[in-house]
Amino acid sequence: MCLGAGSVQSRGEGAGAAHVFGRRLRAAGSGRGEPGGAAAPPALRAGPGAGPGAGPGAGSAAGHIAEQRAAAQQQVGTAPLRPRRAPPRIAAAAAAPVCSAVVGRGAALRLESSATFHSLVIRDGGKLVFADRPRGPPITLRARYILIQDGGELHIGSERCPYGSRATISLYGRAADGAAVAGFGQKFVGVGGGGVLELHGRRPRSWSLLDKTLHPGGLRHGRYTSEKRWGSRGLNLRILDAGTGRVLAAGRFDTHLRAGECRRLLAFLALQPPGRVVAAAVGDSAARSLTLETRLLLRDRLRSEYIARLGYRQPWALVGILGGDALSTAEDKREYHGSGTTGLAVAQREFLTYDGTRFTVTAFSGWIKGVPHNGFKVEVSKGIILHLVDDVRSWLPGDRIVIASTDYSMHQAEEFNLLPCPECKNNQVKIDGSPLYLHIGEVIDGIDMRAEVGLLTRNILIQGEMEDSCYGQNQCQFFSFDTFGGHIKILRNFSSVHMSGVELKNMGQQILGSYPVHFHMAEDVDERGGYDRPTYLDNLAIHHCFSRCVAIHGTHGLLVKDTIGYDTLGHCFFLEDGTEQRNTFYHNLGLLTRSGTILPSDRNEAMCLAIRSHVYGNYIPVPSTDCMAVSTFWIANPNNNLIENAAAGAQDVGIWYIFHRVPTGQSEGRYPEGQAEHTPLGVFYNNRVHSNFKAGLFIGKGVKTTRASAEDPREYLTVDNARFRPHQDADPEKPRVPAIIDGLIAFKNNDHGAWARGGDIIFRNSGFSDNGIGLTLASDGTFPTDDGSSLEVTRSIFVGESSNFGSQGGQNSYWGKGANGEYRTLPRNKTFPIRGFQIYDGPVRMAKCTFKKFTPTVDRYSSAIGFFMKNAWQISPQNNVSQILMEKSVGLKVFFGRSGQWFGNNDNDGDKMSIFHDLDGSVTGYPDTFIGRADNYLLRHPGCLTVPRWNGMMCTGRFAQLYIQARRPENLTLSIARATYSSHPLQLQGVNRGAPYQQYQPVVMLEQAYIIQWDGRAPEDIILYPINFNRGDWLHIALCYPRNTVFHVVTDVYQRQTGMVHSIKHYFAAPSRASALNGTGERLFYFDRASGYLFVHLQAHEARKGHSYCSQQGCERIKITAHMYPGGSWSCAPNPFPQRPAAPQRPVSQRPARPCRACGAPQVPRINGAVFPINSPGIFFVVLDACSGAVVSRRHFDTVTGENAANSITDYVQTFIKERGSCSCVCFTGSFAMLGYKGQAKPSWIKVLNRAGNQKAASLQHYVPLKLKEYQCSANAFSQNHSEHISAEAMVPHN
Repeated sequence: MCLGAGSVQSRGEGAGAAHVFGRRLRAAGSGRGEPGGAAAPPALRAGPGAGPGAGPGAGSAAGHIAEQRAAAQQQVGTAPLRPRRAPPRIAAAAAAPVCSAVVGRGAALRLESSATFHSLVIRDGGKLVFADRPRGPPITLRARYILIQDGGELHIGSERCPYGSRATISLYGRAADGAAVAGFGQKFVGVGGGGVLELHGRRPRSWSLLDKTLHPGGLRHGRYTSEKRWGSRGLNLRILDAGTGRVLAAGRFDTHLRAGECRRLLAFLALQPPGRVVAAAVGDSAARSLTLETRLLLRDRLRSEYIARLGYRQPWALVGILGGDALSTAEDKREYHGSGTTGLAVAQREFLTYDGTRFTVTAFSGWIKGVPHNGFKVEVSKGIILHLVDDVRSWLPGDRIVIASTDYSMHQAEEFNLLPCPECKNNQVKIDGSPLYLHIGEVIDGIDMRAEVGLLTRNILIQGEMEDSCYGQNQCQFFSFDTFGGHIKILRNFSSVHMSGVELKNMGQQILGSYPVHFHMAEDVDERGGYDRPTYLDNLAIHHCFSRCVAIHGTHGLLVKDTIGYDTLGHCFFLEDGTEQRNTFYHNLGLLTRSGTILPSDRNEAMCLAIRSHVYGNYIPVPSTDCMAVSTFWIANPNNNLIENAAAGAQDVGIWYIFHRVPTGQSEGRYPEGQAEHTPLGVFYNNRVHSNFKAGLFIGKGVKTTRASAEDPREYLTVDNARFRPHQDADPEKPRVPAIIDGLIAFKNNDHGAWARGGDIIFRNSGFSDNGIGLTLASDGTFPTDDGSSLEVTRSIFVGESSNFGSQGGQNSYWGKGANGEYRTLPRNKTFPIRGFQIYDGPVRMAKCTFKKFTPTVDRYSSAIGFFMKNAWQISPQNNVSQILMEKSVGLKVFFGRSGQWFGNNDNDGDKMSIFHDLDGSVTGYPDTFIGRADNYLLRHPGCLTVPRWNGMMCTGRFAQLYIQARRPENLTLSIARATYSSHPLQLQGVNRGAPYQQYQPVVMLEQAYIIQWDGRAPEDIILYPINFNRGDWLHIALCYPRNTVFHVVTDVYQRQTGMVHSIKHYFAAPSRASALNGTGERLFYFDRASGYLFVHLQAHEARKGHSYCSQQGCERIKITAHMYPGGSWSCAPNPFPQRPAAPQRPVSQRPARPCRACGAPQVPRINGAVFPINSPGIFFVVLDACSGAVVSRRHFDTVTGENAANSITDYVQTFIKERGSCSCVCFTGSFAMLGYKGQAKPSWIKVLNRAGNQKAASLQHYVPLKLKEYQCSANAFSQNHSEHISAEAMVPHN
C-alpha cells in the first residue's frame, strides 16, 4: 500500500504527495550514540531533524498514520498507479500496490520491515537506514530503481558496526518496462553528485586456499559405483583398501550354474590379505552350486550369519573386513517368493581413511519387477570436510562456496552449500555434495597449485529479479537466460561510497554502462579527490552476473579488496578508457569469466562473426585477432596495482594489460598519444593465474582507437597492436623504468602461462607449471623497434608435467598419456609441443631458473627451452641464459622444431635464425656457447657440436645481425651464404609489415665474408645496417647485380629517435676487390663486372652501450642505389671470394663448464618474500611471532664441524624461543625442512619433510595464519598487525 507522510515525497505528483512504505512508521527517539546509523531501535522511525516539525509530536502523528495504514491495508495518496506484474520468482512481495517515493527535506528514516517501491529517490539531506535486528525477520527493499543524490544517504550498517541482520535490495522490472532515467538507465541503484552509499555487512573471510587436495567424490581414488542387472549371476565381490577406499580387486563367481566356480572363489579370497574390506552381493542367484564347504568357509572368513543358508534367488549383501570379528560385518538379506519384487538387501559400513576422511561402503542385492539388481558404492559419508589455509569460522552453515578449477578448464569450478560441522577445526568446513573433479590442495614441484575457495554468501544482498528465460532484445541468440539484471552506478562528485560485506547476484546487463558495480567518470576518489575516507569496495561477492564485476571508468584511486567475481559475462574487473590510474586490486578472486557481447574484446567466435553493426561495409571480423580476449582482469593502463589476486579461469585471459594509444570513449583527449604505452607499471606482486584458455597473464596489444572506415573497416575498440615500453614520467626521452612482475604463479593455462611483448619487463620469483607454453618473452629490442629494451626472467621455476594429473570432463578436451605413462589432462592438443620458456625476437635474458619434467612422448615434443613457431621475423643473438638448473627429469633441454604438425615446414626466416647464448654453460655444459639450428650454415664452423635431438648445434664464436632493407622491388627472396659454406645458402622471405620496403635480418658470424643474391633482378635501393656490432666489428659483403649496373654508395648515421641523419659520407669506386675490403678506413666499394658482384666492407665505427643494437650516435649504415639498364643478366656465380678453409674457431668441447652450485631458482627460507640464505652446512632457524608475523630471531648452527652443536641447539630452543606464539622455519641443508610451533597448541599448518641425502632438496611452502585463538595472543598483537597470514617457505638446496 502507499501512504502519505510529510518527509517522503511522491515522484511525478509534486512535493505535495508523499509516500512511505512498510508495515510500521513511528517517531524516532534520540538515535544518538549509534555509530554510522547502525543498530537502529525497532520500527521505521523518523530521526532527529527529519524535516519541518519533526519533533515528538510530528513523529507521533506519522506513527499514528502508519498504524492506521497497516490496519486498513489500503492506499492513501494522490499518485495514480499502474498495476505491475510481479517477477515470477518473488511473487509474494508484490501483493500490495506500489508507487514512487522521495526521502528528502532532511528526513531520517529507519526501515524496519520489507517494503516495495516503484522507485525510491533519496535527496536533499534525506537519509534511509536499515534497522538492524539480528533476531528479527530479514528486510527486503524492492524497487525498480533507487537514486541517491544531492545530499541523500542510504545506510545499511557502518564501518564500526557492520550490519548483523539479513538485508536485501531487490531490483525488479523487464527491459521494456518504463522509461530509462537519464544517466542511469533502468533497474539500478544510482549514486549521483552529493549522494552517500554506505553498505557494511558482516565481513567473513572472502576466500582462502585448499590446504588438502580434494579428490573426485572426496576420496583419493574417487568414489566408486557399480550397478548390474542381468549378466551378473552368482556372487559379486569387491576388495577394498580400508585406508584409502580404493577398490583393489573385483570378481564375479557363478556359483549357481557352474560347480567349478567355488574353487575359483576360494582361490580369489586366499590371495586377499587380512584387514582388507570385502563387499559381496548376489546377482540373480548364487545358491545352486555353492557347496557346503564354500559356504562354511565364507561364513568364517567373512563373519556371515546368512551365507550358510543362502537360498535360490535370495538377495544377500555383505560388507565386512577379511579376518575381522562379527562386529566388523554388516549384512542383509531378503526372502524370494517368486513375486518378482523382493526389495533390496542393503549392507553398509563406515570406514576411516588414513587421512581422516569417513567413507561408506554399500553393497545391495534384490529383485524389482522381475529384474535382478546388485551393485556397490564407495562414497564419502555425511559430508566432505575441506581443509583450508585460513581460519574460516566466519563461514556459516547454509552459506554457499565455490571451489576453483585447478585444471585446464575453468568449468571445473564447483559450488557447494556448507553443513553444520561441530567437529571441524578453525580451518575446516563441511560441504553437502560430492565433487566431480580434482581440486589440488598442495604445493607441487615448487608451484603453489592450491585451489581457491570463495564464499559467495553475504548478509547484505543486492540482486536483480529475473525472468525464467531470455526475452526481447537481450541478445537471446547467444543466451538462453535473462540477462537484464540490476546494476549499481556511481557518478562524479558523490559524497561518500563504501561497500563491504555485500553480495551481488543477477546484476549487470548486456548494455554498455550497466554493470554490477560501476564507477562512471568519477575521477579521483581518494585523498587526491578530496575524500578524507578514500573510496573502497571490500569483501564483495559478485556472482552469477550478466555484465562484468567491477567497472572502473574514468576513475582513479579506488581500492577493490577481497572481492570475488564468479560466473560473469564479459571482462570482470574492468578498466575502460585507458585513463584509469592508481587503482588497487588487492586479494581479489575472479573465476569462470565467460564471453559477453558489449565490446569486441568481450566476444567469442560466434558473437564476433554475428555482431557486425559497427563495422564498415561488408567487413567480416577475424575472431582470433579482432575479438576473443575476454579477461578476468582487463587493465587498460599500467599505472594500477595488482597484489595477491587470483585469476582462476577465464574463457581467454586471466590478467591482460592492454594499451590504449589514445584515451577512448568519454575520456578522449585526456592524455597525449602513446602515453599509456610508456607509463611505468604499478605494483604487480604475488598474483595467481590458472585455468585460462588463451593465457594466464598477457602483456601487450591494444584497442583500435578510430571509428570504422573504408581505410580500416574494423569496429571501434577491436583488439589491435600496441607495445609496452615504460619510461620515467611516460616520456620516451627519459630513462627506462623496468616493469617488475614479481611472484607470478601460472599453471594449467591451455596456451600460455604468460606472454609479454615490449621492452623492459622483468619476471622474477615466479612459477610456471603445466602450461602449453610457460612463458614467452617477445622483446621489442630487435631492430628497427625499441632500441635498448630487453626482457628478463629470473629466479623462477618451470615445470612441464607436474603430478597434478587433472580430471576428465568440465570441457577438458584432451586426455592422454603423460611422460611417466600415466593418463592426464593435456593443454591445447595431445600433440601440442610443450615449452617451458619460449624465445621470440629479443634480446631476452633468463637467469637463475630451474626446469623440471620436460620429457617428450611418442605423441608430442616437450622441451625446457623453445622458440616461437612459424616465426617470420629474426631473433637476436643477444638472447642469453645463465645459471640455469636442468633437473634430471628434463628429457629435452632445447628444441628448434621439425617439419610437421604445429611447426609447418619450419622454414620461416625466424625458424631458421633461432639462436641464444649460453653464457656459463649451464644448459649446454660449455660456457660462452651459442645454440642455433643445425642446418644454419651462417653460424656453423668446424668447432660446432651437432645435437640431433635438439635439431640444433652448439657453436663458439662472435655473432651479430645484418639488417637489410630493399626497395624497388619489395617482394624478392634473398639468398645469403657464408663464403666458407657457399653451397649451403639460406633463403629468407623477408617481412613487409606495410612498409614501402622489404626487410631481412640474418644472424651472422663476425669478421666473415657473406654472399647475397636474389630470386630476381636486384633491388634498386638497398640499405645495410650492422646490428649488435661492437666498435671495430666488420663483415665483407658481396651483392649480385646485372653487369651493366651503375652505383651510388653513401654511408651515414641514422638517429631513430629524432629521424635525423648525420655524418653523411660518400663511397668511391676502388680499383680492386682487395683495396675495397682491406679495412683501412677508406670508404670504398668495388664492382666486378665480370662476376656481377659489388663488394663492400661493412664496419661499426661507434661504441654500442647496454642492450642497444646501435651506437649512442645512432645506427650506422651503407646505402646502395643501383641504376640498372634493361637487358643485363642478373645471375651470378655462387662464390666470388677465394676458396679458403673455414677460419679456425675454438671448439665447443675444449672447455667444459664447471659444476654450478648457484644455478637454478633459489631454494632458501623465505618469509613473505624476504630471503634468508643458508651459506654453510648445518641447521638454520628462522623464528617468527605467530601473532604479529614479525621475524624475532634467526640462527645458524654448524652441525658438521661445530662443537657442542646439539647442546647449543637445545639451549636455543628452550631459552630463546618463547613458549607461546612462536612459529619456526627449520632447515637442514639438503635433507630436512620443517614448519613448527612451540606451545601447547598443535596448529594444522605444522609440516615436516625429511628426505634421504640422495633425493632432491626438501621444500615446504605454507601460508601460516596469524593471530589464531589457540596462539593466545595478547591484545597488543592484534592492534599492531592487520595482516592475517604470512607466506613461509622452508626450501633447502643441496650442498
